[in-house]
Amino acid sequence: MNDLTPPLPSDRHSPTNREPIRNLSRRGFLGAAGGALVLGVNLPVDPAAAQEKTEGAAAIAPKPGTRVAAFLEMKPDGTVRLLSPFVEGGQGINTGLAQTIGEEFDLNPARFTVECAPPGPDYAVVNGLRMTGGSFSTRSSYAAMRRLGATAREMMLRAGAAKLGVRQDSLSTDDGRVIHADSGRSLGYGELAAAALALQPRDDVPLKDPKRFRWIGKPVPRLDMHDKSTGRATYAIDIRVDGMLHAAVQHAPHLGTEPQAVANEADVRAMPGVHSVHRLPGAVAVVADSWWRARKGAEALQVTWTNPAADGIATVSKTFSSAAMLRALKSTTEPGISAEQEGDVAGAFAGAATIIEAEYDAPYLAHAQLEPPSAVARFEADGSLDLWLPNQMPELFQQIAAGTAGIQPTQVRIHSPMLGGFFGRHFYYGPANPFPQAILLARATGRPVRVLWSREEEFGMDAVRPLSFARFRAALGSDGMPVALQTTAVGEGPIGRWFGALFKSPVDSSVVEGLDKKPYAIPNRRLDYVKVPHPVTIAFWRSVGHSMNDFFYESFLDEIAMAGGKDPFALRMALLKDSPRHRNLLQAVADLAGGWKGGVFQAEDGSRRARGVSMASPFGSETATIAEVSLKDGEAKVHDLWIAIDPGSVVNPAIVKRQVEGAAALGLSSTLLEQVVYEDGQRQAKNFDAYPILDRERMPRVHVSIVESGAPMGGIGEPGLPGVPPAVVNAVAILTGQRVRSLPLAKTRLTGA
Repeated sequence: MNDLTPPLPSDRHSPTNREPIRNLSRRGFLGAAGGALVLGVNLPVDPAAAQEKTEGAAAIAPKPGTRVAAFLEMKPDGTVRLLSPFVEGGQGINTGLAQTIGEEFDLNPARFTVECAPPGPDYAVVNGLRMTGGSFSTRSSYAAMRRLGATAREMMLRAGAAKLGVRQDSLSTDDGRVIHADSGRSLGYGELAAAALALQPRDDVPLKDPKRFRWIGKPVPRLDMHDKSTGRATYAIDIRVDGMLHAAVQHAPHLGTEPQAVANEADVRAMPGVHSVHRLPGAVAVVADSWWRARKGAEALQVTWTNPAADGIATVSKTFSSAAMLRALKSTTEPGISAEQEGDVAGAFAGAATIIEAEYDAPYLAHAQLEPPSAVARFEADGSLDLWLPNQMPELFQQIAAGTAGIQPTQVRIHSPMLGGFFGRHFYYGPANPFPQAILLARATGRPVRVLWSREEEFGMDAVRPLSFARFRAALGSDGMPVALQTTAVGEGPIGRWFGALFKSPVDSSVVEGLDKKPYAIPNRRLDYVKVPHPVTIAFWRSVGHSMNDFFYESFLDEIAMAGGKDPFALRMALLKDSPRHRNLLQAVADLAGGWKGGVFQAEDGSRRARGVSMASPFGSETATIAEVSLKDGEAKVHDLWIAIDPGSVVNPAIVKRQVEGAAALGLSSTLLEQVVYEDGQRQAKNFDAYPILDRERMPRVHVSIVESGAPMGGIGEPGLPGVPPAVVNAVAILTGQRVRSLPLAKTRLTGA
């Protein structure tokens, strides 16, 4: 068996004592990859070239998003190839970029083809970084992409003026043509592209008046719709290269353990089609001429593994469990770090008429995507590496891949195919990613290798949303209104785990988001953060900390309403007295639902129902949600979800609506059904049979209202999710008298009040 230990990178900037991929520490990860997060690091740039005024293909942009040639390739037929800073994964960013650039460029978005750009400093348009996530893509790039389109149009006008021998101000454009109305002459953008892109771009190009928009703000059809509906869309799993071998993997049953011996290696090597057997960090692999043969071989391997720690939560020990981790979160006595403080909390509690307390928790969650993890690695004769893999940060993966291969980052070409969904799955999470295995196996075999994880391996190795816990205390005045709120969030989040050295804050924002910066007028507030690390691989999950924290907060707010004798909708309205934007949104969702209904009521079909309400402020957007729920066979049946979203402004309302609907479905799935359970150091669910997700029978009607307040543009991909869990659970509490403080609802048999 080949024992594949990643070679040391030759880059002098890389760590000198690098751990195996499985054990790459957070500090080591950021040391190796941090350069990818800072524009220009490890990229050889000649300062003189950086100041070059021409726009040609070799020019270096003075700042990301400004060099037209890095983004647009004009073809003779007038169509455009757009190299996108972002990865398309169902969120519609390719269409949104085509609308935004096309609006200012004066070219119909339907004439764009969009591909993900290779690594490069031009594409670091997310606050100096390049990533697709955090619902940042459109809002971070909107202004830059509008200006890029306007700049490109002005360059076409200048080139057209020179070629036609007329004044530039006598020209206009219309859908990819420069027009001289006085003479009736016109030129296509494709005819002018070479001359236009050689010009120095101007910094003072005016943008179009939004009143004249033709495509921004309109429900333009998605560019990827046809290929997806006809099976032509290419995902990572579809990639094939000449001479490619296939690899399947068997991972260690306990995270952190290693293969010691294989009893039947010779027998497996003799199986039909098997090329070789390899030992990897934390795994063994079989390489074969087809994936099915590789999988059969990997499943047949009889492996002896090193032993995990006997007990505890410092590692994934032999006795580690979800229940033990939750007990550790609840029992910690460490003092918290203040994440937010306003007013005199202690004084308000001392004078309170009523004090209420509650504890909430939410489980580990899998991404549970239908797209299985895969990667294709191919080394070239010159030692460089081509890597095809699903990812949300090409430059980061380029850095990590270079370290794994022992080559320079500039020798790694990252190919980023369309993703079969995001949900936070495609960041770098160490052992939760298959691409290092593909690199090591391609190096060992001298052939291109595709690694594809089986569904069982994916469920065993997926990085999970952290199990989370929060403790609340509220002080109420004699009028039943809250005068103080004290919250403690305990645990660890993906920001601290994977980007802590970059952001440096002692408070992990991904643990407290959804608990802080709330719009409610509670005069005395304190939020503390207590870090308790998880031994398992934790990850971003759609809406990150908001996915559980808004459930915690908005559910407890309903408890405050009940303790004070208030209607939950009326209490929120009263607490939003200083925020017209939020009051307007809350009223908008009530109007969408045909009016707020408090208490239990009888529906037209005779069923007993109740409605729950919630609000959330995720990723720069604001949402208000109402859920209507009944009971059936001891379970919650959600009939309708009404969601009003205020993202400030929108590029494509049809995409916004679909994103909110999809996020609502995922939020409901996590509310009703989903949880990753650890027992005896292992995950119990190995496939969807033991990890149920929302099915068609449980899917409610989803009604969406878009409220454009004109506030700064917010995100879209994630904000539709966080309001769903608390709205549903609040409705359940009204309907049953049971306050469920631990998700999913499937753990609790519900009975009518």
